[in-house]
Amino acid sequence: MRRTTIALLAALEASVSALVGYGIALVPLMLLWATHFGLAAPIDAFFRAAADMWLLGHGVDLAVRLDELTAALLGVPGAGDPFVLTIALLGFAVVTFAFGLRIGRRGAIGGNPAVAVVAAVVVLAAVGGVVAAVAATGAARPVLWQGIVLPASVMAVGAAIGAVAESLRSGAPADATTSAVRRRLAALPDLAVDGVAAAVRIGVGAAFGVLAVGAVLVAVVVVAGYSTIVGLYQALGAGIDGGIAITVAELALLPNLVVWAAAWLLGPGFALGAGTTVSPSVTLMGPVPGIPVLGALPAEGAPLGVLWLALPVLLGFGGAVLVAASAPERRDEPWWATLAVGLGAGGIAGLVLGGLAAFSGGAAGPGRLAVVGPDAFLVAAAAAASVGVGAVAGAFAARSRVRHGDVSAPGDPRAMRDDGLGDRDRRDAAPADRDGSDTEVLDDARLPR
Repeated sequence: MRRTTIALLAALEASVSALVGYGIALVPLMLLWATHFGLAAPIDAFFRAAADMWLLGHGVDLAVRLDELTAALLGVPGAGDPFVLTIALLGFAVVTFAFGLRIGRRGAIGGNPAVAVVAAVVVLAAVGGVVAAVAATGAARPVLWQGIVLPASVMAVGAAIGAVAESLRSGAPADATTSAVRRRLAALPDLAVDGVAAAVRIGVGAAFGVLAVGAVLVAVVVVAGYSTIVGLYQALGAGIDGGIAITVAELALLPNLVVWAAAWLLGPGFALGAGTTVSPSVTLMGPVPGIPVLGALPAEGAPLGVLWLALPVLLGFGGAVLVAASAPERRDEPWWATLAVGLGAGGIAGLVLGGLAAFSGGAAGPGRLAVVGPDAFLVAAAAAASVGVGAVAGAFAARSRVRHGDVSAPGDPRAMRDDGLGDRDRRDAAPADRDGSDTEVLDDARLPR
């Protein structure tokens, strides 16, 4: 596929990703404008609010100044003073990331992944800058440079991962940039390349394993607290249109809740305001932000909650064993290389989970709401330590099996018999009948009477 075609398709799909994210925020606001306000309120305020939500969903800071009436209705200390919203509604970033994966894969299949990535990033940077400039008002003002950089960065990460994954999976034709990278990698020692690849696979796998368990935990908490959530919806009195808008905001916040659950599993937990903490060891809750889904959070710590701290250790151990089973056998691998793989896996897991924790928290309002979410440094340290310990133990366990010759595993195509012959070699070496045909064993029931 020609470079121009790939660039145009990537630019078009990046524009569609921005429109989809913006539309998700705009539709419930338009419903509010039509039903709750009777088409009487200024419509441009709702378009700007949707733009602010889309930018906020990509981590763009939003400087807010409420009027006296709105601040009084909000009832939060300090609402009348200017404050900054820094918490990202990660649901919008997930949409952009998913489009980026698709753009990267398509560019790799077409043979020009770098062109696709650059085109998508440039388009989304331009869109983010225009949206941030147009949405700025006296009541809410996004940071312009963040509007240019952050949505484009989310797209860049997704497109790069999609392109690399597709290139490794299918061996798609490479452009000049990809070929140069491959040549550089081919010049490195095999031990270093294989070690880095193993550390990335173990670390990323363990990190997403923690996130998967966190997602299950969030689902269980929501189902268990369903009656409380419904009661909070009724207490808000928002009506059908307002309830739809609140539900869309909660869905945009759902990835944040999953990351917070992962931080809880790792030990540091998260905060829902200054002076509060929700962790396996201790739970100190104050007034919760007026979002119905947060009402399902337990007021007390989970029984035997500290046992969850073993989960990332087990994930690191299991990941190291599985990756070692699928890697080429290296009986002469030095011990420090095995140790480096385990420690590197811990570092990768810490970077992934710590980065997500930093992106998922921030200031959700004035006063005590300026501290919401997990502490990114503590989450990164806990993930690196726990996954690293498990990965080191698993890597040395797999190394010990290789040293003692036990490298076979169920379903492992590399497994060989003790006599050094595979199944096909053994069949070829089997004795034949005198007439040259293979010996066949028949059931007694099939013998002639």
